[in-house]
Amino acid sequence: MTRTEFWQGNTACAEGALAAGCNFFGGYPITPSTEVAEHMAAKLPKKGGVFIQMEDEIASMASIIGASWTGARAMTATSGPGFSLMMENIGYAVMTETPCVVINVQRGGPSTGQPTMSAQGDMMQVRFGSHGDIAIIALCPATVQEMFELTVSAFNLADKYRVPVFLMADETVGHMREKIIVPDKVERVERKPLVPGTLPFKAAADLVPGFPQFGKGHHVHVTGLTHDERGYPAATNPKLHANLVQRLVDKIENARYDMADYDIINPGARRVFIAYGGPVRTVQQVMHDLKDTDIGFLRIRTVWPFPEKALAEFKNAKAFFIPEMNLGQMAREIERHVKVPVVSIPKIGGELHTPADLIAVLEAHP
Repeated sequence: MTRTEFWQGNTACAEGALAAGCNFFGGYPITPSTEVAEHMAAKLPKKGGVFIQMEDEIASMASIIGASWTGARAMTATSGPGFSLMMENIGYAVMTETPCVVINVQRGGPSTGQPTMSAQGDMMQVRFGSHGDIAIIALCPATVQEMFELTVSAFNLADKYRVPVFLMADETVGHMREKIIVPDKVERVERKPLVPGTLPFKAAADLVPGFPQFGKGHHVHVTGLTHDERGYPAATNPKLHANLVQRLVDKIENARYDMADYDIINPGARRVFIAYGGPVRTVQQVMHDLKDTDIGFLRIRTVWPFPEKALAEFKNAKAFFIPEMNLGQMAREIERHVKVPVVSIPKIGGELHTPADLIAVLEAHP
């Protein structure tokens, strides 16, 4: 059974988290993500969960890591400046293999920037912002429906791979209101429990260790230092460090095609748009208006790991066109994987591309 709602994107995100079983939210209010926290504050305690407003985003990230180790499905929500503050603890979550979800409703930066305007300026930060070699999962919704659905997916991916997962929304999608179809229940992927007698950081063939939940009889040491399979520090062992970090990366990279999520339209086209988040909507309008089968579209939901195999589906492509609300961050990633021109269509200042913006670029590249 389903029901129909008319929700703001941030509300849909919070409702998706509740549907996915989120029972802990630790955060600090920041525009344009504040409605996520407000909705969770109103709804989570009524469902037996815990909402806590922390003193800052550093503490917010720490709180959801701690909650996750007690078995909670934990989430926080922020925007650019707060996301920057979270980076050290995000690296800690990666190293300790702590499943949790971070919502980033992006705004214009750098610094305080444009709190009430839209942007996609954090796409490289989410991939490379924490120091060291890491692999992450980042999802990008373009509709209110996807704010709900991809939040659910984020929790499932976090628990399946024991990683922090990021929903990289933008102010456009976070604050728009649309009709949404809400299911009565959603699929939940549970964490793999630690088998008694198994070392807490010893991984099986899937490279993901079982989860030793605090309070469930397991004695486990959790540290951000390089650690052995017992969880004990071993920071001066080069081989152990190399093996540990390689496993943390490989458990995501080896599954990159399993978690890929994208749509392909007109794969035989010569000119191809690639978009994620808010700009998807402008591309869809251009495709609707022009009705030109020689214009293709790769519409991405899972941006990291980047689904480079999808690019090969456009065998006749002579150029790829990348509209982004930044100065071309993902365009640089796409250039690594193709041999034809990549035309970046950057836009900053807080406004979404118009159809005229994209059509003008197409006309300049017939």
